[in-house]
Amino acid sequence: MSQANSIRMNNSNHLRTAILIIAFVMITIAGLSYVKWWPYYHKAILAIEKHSIGSSLLSGSIDNPSLAAAWEYAGVYFKSIWKAAVLGILLGSLVQVLLPSQWLQRVLGKATFRSTLYGGVASIPGMMCSCCAAPIAASLRKRNVSVGASLAFWIGNPVLNPATLIFMTFVLSWKFTLIRVLFGVLLTFGVSYLANRITDRKQIPVNPVTETTIQATSDKGSFFFRWMKSLGTLLLQVIPAYIITVLVLGAFQGWMFPVSLNGVLAILIFALFGMLFVIPTAAEIPIIASFLALGVGTGPVAALLLTLPAVSLPSLIMVSRSFPRRVILFVALSVVVVGVLSGLIGTILL
Repeated sequence: MSQANSIRMNNSNHLRTAILIIAFVMITIAGLSYVKWWPYYHKAILAIEKHSIGSSLLSGSIDNPSLAAAWEYAGVYFKSIWKAAVLGILLGSLVQVLLPSQWLQRVLGKATFRSTLYGGVASIPGMMCSCCAAPIAASLRKRNVSVGASLAFWIGNPVLNPATLIFMTFVLSWKFTLIRVLFGVLLTFGVSYLANRITDRKQIPVNPVTETTIQATSDKGSFFFRWMKSLGTLLLQVIPAYIITVLVLGAFQGWMFPVSLNGVLAILIFALFGMLFVIPTAAEIPIIASFLALGVGTGPVAALLLTLPAVSLPSLIMVSRSFPRRVILFVALSVVVVGVLSGLIGTILL
C-alpha cells in the first residue's frame, strides 16, 4: 500500500470516528435534555422556593412483607424512572454500535487514574440513578473500557449528580451536601480506581483487541442489525432482574429501615439496606427529610446519603456479567463502609 493511500485511509477512519462520536453525543444531549436537564431545572426552582421536592417513597413503618406493598412501591418507582430507564438502555445499546472500540480503549481503556478520572467526569452530566446508568456501564465494558473508568461512570452518575446536590442544599442543608460531595468523590474516583488493582490483569481490558480486529468487527453486518442485537441483549440482561428485584425490595421496605433504632447499630443497618435498596434519582432527599421528621438520628440518615443512590441490588445484578465477581463484592462492601463513615461524620457534623 502506497503512503498516499495509507494517509487517505487514516483520514477516512478519523473522519468516520469523529462522525460516530458526534452522532452519539447529539443523541445523548437530546435525550438528557428531555429526560433530565429540563425537568430538573423546574425541580431546582421548586427546591429553592418550597424547600421540598416531594414526599418520601418509604413509609417508615414496620409492616409485614406483602404483595400489595411490592406492587405499590414498584408502581411509584417505575412511573418515576421509566423515561430515564428507556434512555439508559438506548444509550447503552448505542455505545456498542456508535462509539469505536479503538477510540474508547485509547481514552478509557487503561487501568490508570486518568481513565478513571475521565469516566467519572463523563458521568456528571448524566444525572442518572444507578439502575439507569447500569446498561451504559455494562456496554462500556463490552467495548473494552477499563474496570475503573466504567465504575466511575456508573457510580458518578447518581452520587455526583449536580441537580441532586442543588436540591439537597435547599431541602436539607449545605452540611449534607458537603458530606455527599466528599464521600461521593471518594466513591467515584477512589473506589473505582482501587477496583482496577483487584482485577485480574488478564481482564484489563476485556477481550483485548487489535486495530485489525476492531476494523473487521466494527463493520460486521448493517448498523440496524448490530443495533438491534445489542439492544435485544441489553433488554434480556436488564429487564427481568430489574422488575423482580424492585418488587422484592418494595415488599420488604418496612423491615429495612427501622425508625425506632439509633446509634451505631442503626447506622450499620441503614448503610447495609441503603446499599441494597433501589430509589429514583434524588429520592434520598425526601426519604431523609421524612426520617428526620420521625425522629431518626442524623447518623443513620447520613449513611443513607451515600448508600441509597450509589448502588442497589438491581443495579448490581445488571452489571454482574460485565465485571468480575470480586469487583462487584468490593464495590458493594465499599459503599457500605463509606455509608458507615458518612453516618459517623453525620453524627458529629449535622
